[in-house]
Amino acid sequence: MGVITDNGDLWAEAIGGTIALFVGGGVIALVLGFIVGAMRVSPIPIARSVGAVYVNWIRNTPLTLVMFFFAFCLPILLRERINPLVLATAALGVYTATYVAETIRAGINTVPVGQAEAARAIGLTFGQVMTLVVLPQATRSVIPPMMSVFIALLKNTTVAAGFSVLNLGSIRNWLSERGENSLVVLLLVAAIFVVLVLLLAWLQRIMENKWRVAR
Repeated sequence: MGVITDNGDLWAEAIGGTIALFVGGGVIALVLGFIVGAMRVSPIPIARSVGAVYVNWIRNTPLTLVMFFFAFCLPILLRERINPLVLATAALGVYTATYVAETIRAGINTVPVGQAEAARAIGLTFGQVMTLVVLPQATRSVIPPMMSVFIALLKNTTVAAGFSVLNLGSIRNWLSERGENSLVVLLLVAAIFVVLVLLLAWLQRIMENKWRVAR
């Protein structure tokens, strides 16, 4: 336990970095993913095309390359120094948004087409059809795969360790410089991730139960 008690400040900063990456990236992914997911099922051809290009381009690009672009290319293009944590969070959000969008699209496709057509027949706009008819029904089927996406996001935060962001993925290097056993550190990091994933699974069960009662 000396690995923790003797380096409490470093552990706190690393865990805080991981949580900041996860929460910030998750918010960006949800907002952007919802927009792109709506574009993917939009009746407007150009919107569907833009959504498809974004998803296929970003999703098929390794996260490391996306992170590299945000960490090194974006500051050059903007001609401004930006906090590495902010850049890594944005990269995670943009990357994860593609999976959120596809999860939302899959959930929307579980709703019978006839319901959307009936809603449009009575004069509802596309936005009203989505928010009042389709999304409330699609939410339940979306929860399990969406939580899998966020579990993957949590583990992907470790990629930011290679871009000057202190988190659980980089704490081994820092503690090695203090003479701590690397194997013990890695086991502790693995244990922390297991706890965080179990918390997400618990949250998933709560959401599923609440939605089941609501129906």
